[in-house]
Amino acid sequence: MATFSTASTNPDTTPSGKTNTFYLFGLALVAAIGGYLFGFDFAVISGALPFLREQFGLNEYWEGFTTGSLALGCIIGCLIAAKTSEKYGRRPALLLAAFVFAFSSAGMAMAPGLFFFIFSRFCAGIGVGMASMLAPMYIAEVSPPQVRGRLVSIYQLTIVLGILITSVVNYTLRNHGVDAWRWMFGMGVIPSVIFFTGVYFLPESPRWLLKAKKEERAKKVLSAIGDENYVKATTISIKQSLEGATVMNYAAAFKKPFFTAVALGIGLAIFQQFCGINVVFNYTSNIFASIGASQDDQLLQTVFIGGVNTVFTLLAISLVDKLGRKPLMLIGAGGLGILYIVIAQVLDAKSATYSAIFLLAAIGLYATTLAPITWVLISEIFPNKVREEATSIAVMSLWGAYFVLTFTFPILAKLLGGVQNTFYVYSVICFVGLVFIYFKVNETKGRTLEEIEKGI
Repeated sequence: MATFSTASTNPDTTPSGKTNTFYLFGLALVAAIGGYLFGFDFAVISGALPFLREQFGLNEYWEGFTTGSLALGCIIGCLIAAKTSEKYGRRPALLLAAFVFAFSSAGMAMAPGLFFFIFSRFCAGIGVGMASMLAPMYIAEVSPPQVRGRLVSIYQLTIVLGILITSVVNYTLRNHGVDAWRWMFGMGVIPSVIFFTGVYFLPESPRWLLKAKKEERAKKVLSAIGDENYVKATTISIKQSLEGATVMNYAAAFKKPFFTAVALGIGLAIFQQFCGINVVFNYTSNIFASIGASQDDQLLQTVFIGGVNTVFTLLAISLVDKLGRKPLMLIGAGGLGILYIVIAQVLDAKSATYSAIFLLAAIGLYATTLAPITWVLISEIFPNKVREEATSIAVMSLWGAYFVLTFTFPILAKLLGGVQNTFYVYSVICFVGLVFIYFKVNETKGRTLEEIEKGI
């Protein structure tokens, strides 16, 4: 199997040996392109919604379901990813995700009607769901503890780059006629091909190889990552964590001694969505239309949001292995709870300038805290014996919560008397999440996956 070259070295010393950080960065970057696919489909719907409303005559229910149908596919994608990655490995499953995403992007672009479009978006969700589970897990499994947070955060960086670039493309295509939305969705084929090509050259996860009793292949991969001491120490640690392992299933993941970690993962995943920020990404046009912004201004705001999201994600990458996971999660939950109250007030006052400022502040705070750190924690906290099943359960929970959030937002806005009033609901959820994080989340900074497993 072809792998990345290891000719270039940039060693970093760990208690168990030296590692090649340049090579590790390359592995993480390629795997994280799956996040770009996530960001693409996340953002493309926001720019396309004004066109889709006119094309298909969407009311608030169909608008919510069309937007949220991606999440339903993501849930199925997580199930497929868990089974294929456990049986065949992380790499083949990532290749399948790229293929599904390319096929579905073309389907959305050529959709002759609403139901075909929703089906294609559902299929896109399968690819996104697979990548959203597998990419962070793969990165965590190849990373030593001292850089794992930063490397897993690259996945979040590619998500926000996908959002930013897609927002810019949407804005550029806005005046290309009634079929502009078809070009918006068709552009998804390009990153899918790039992702497929990159994953083809990735090595398999050493943790999966050891679990599959392929020790020599695992040591070969580990020797590209670190020196002889690192290979020996890591191999011993992984094998010890797998002692007594049997064939696992989803039911086993909810039993002792795994239940605590799985319940924590589910809670973090649901909170990351129910905190409400993703309605700003998906319904930018609705929010700014409520204060009288033109369609061009609505699409321009998506570009500003993507830019702020990218800048603050870069900040998060520099902080995650310094400040730690828990402090950033607490800052994010409490800060968003306060900002949402202010946002509700300025939206109610129809202040375009202050609405933009405080919405961008919320995006920046989320991008620095809850967005990347949730993915880092989900990739870290599950025991090796049930890593596939537990990660799948957590990510399925995340996508289920995303569907509920995006489906209910247009409906809530109508029932509560305006877009601004929904932010009071999300504020309360953030304060509840603050309490949950304070009492339930332990710090994982600087600890191996096996050490974290013992401490959950």
